[in-house]
Amino acid sequence: MSDRILPFYVVCDESYSMADHLDLLNDSLDDVYRIVRTDPALAGRARLGMIGFSREARIVAPLSQRAERIGKPGLQGGAETNFGAVFTTLRETIERDVERLRAESCSVYRPAVFFLSDGQPTDHADWPAAHARLVDRDWPARPRMIAFGIGDADRATMSQIGTYRAYLSRTGVTPRRVIREFAKTLASSLLLSGTAGDDLHVPAQVSGFTAVERTSV
Repeated sequence: MSDRILPFYVVCDESYSMADHLDLLNDSLDDVYRIVRTDPALAGRARLGMIGFSREARIVAPLSQRAERIGKPGLQGGAETNFGAVFTTLRETIERDVERLRAESCSVYRPAVFFLSDGQPTDHADWPAAHARLVDRDWPARPRMIAFGIGDADRATMSQIGTYRAYLSRTGVTPRRVIREFAKTLASSLLLSGTAGDDLHVPAQVSGFTAVERTSV
C-alpha cells in the first residue's frame, strides 16, 4: 500500500510591517519544525514546507519529510506585500511537489496552506486572479487555504483567501500572543492530521482570533 501524504505549507508575510515580528515568528516556527522532526508518527504522513513573501515570493524551506529549516536564517524583511507573487509561486511549488511525491509512489491528500499576513496587498488589482488560479476547482491539487490576518489585515481579504478557514486577530491581543497561537495551531493541526491518518484537522476557533465567514470555497 502506498504512503498517504498530507503536504503542509506555511506561507508568511515578510513585508516591512512584519519586521518587528519576524524574530518571534522564526522562533515559533522553529518549534513547529522541531515537533515534526522528532515525532515518528508524522514521518510517514505529513510533509512541511515554508514560503516567505514581500515584493517577491521565495521558498524558505522546501517540502520535506525531515522538516529541516534548510533555508535558514529563515524569514527576512522586505518592502511590499505582493499577494499575487506568493499565490503564483505556491501554485508552481505545489505542482512540482505533488508530481514528485506521486513519482515516489505516494498518494497525496489535497495540500493545506497556513497563510499569515499583517497587512493589505499592495497589488490590489492583480492578486485575485493569481488566487483564483491557485484554488481552481478544476485543479485536483488545489490547496485548502487557512488564512490568519493580524494587525492591519483586512477581514474581507482574509475571508476571500481562506477557502477552508479564515481568522482575524482580536483587538487588544498582542502580536506576540497571536503569533504564538498561529504556530500552536499549525503544530496541533500537523499532529492531529498526521497521526489520525484521515485528512486535515484544523480547529474552528483559535485563541486570540475571531473566525470570519469565508467568501470562497
